[in-house]
Amino acid sequence: MQITDIRIRQMENEGKLRAVVSVTFDDQLVVHDVKIIESQGKFFLAMPSRRMANGTFRDSVHPINSDFRTLLEKTVIDKYIEDGGSPAAEYIEPVGDGDGGQAPEPVDFSVL
Repeated sequence: MQITDIRIRQMENEGKLRAVVSVTFDDQLVVHDVKIIESQGKFFLAMPSRRMANGTFRDSVHPINSDFRTLLEKTVIDKYIEDGGSPAAEYIEPVGDGDGGQAPEPVDFSVL
C-alpha cells in the first residue's frame, strides 16, 4: 500500500489544531479529516473519529500497528511543514528532496 496523495488545509486561530488532512492510498481509497495537532511543542495526528452514545469518541479509521502509525505521521507532518506549516519546536526537520509542493513520493507500506 502506498500514500499517493496528501491534501492539507491549514487552520488559523483554531487552538492546537494546525491542519485537516486527506490522505489517499493507492489512488483508490481516501481518508478525510485526519487532524494535525500541536501539543507541548510536538505534532501528532488525530485520526477521524465519531462520538458514541455515551459521549466518548471512537476512531473510525486508525493504524493497526505502531510502525505504520509512525510512517503515516512522519509522511503527513513532513508534507505539512514542506507546504509552509510552522514547524513545532521539538520536531525533527523532515528529510526529503524539496519537491516544491508536488505530490509526495509514494510510500511503500508492504515492507512493514
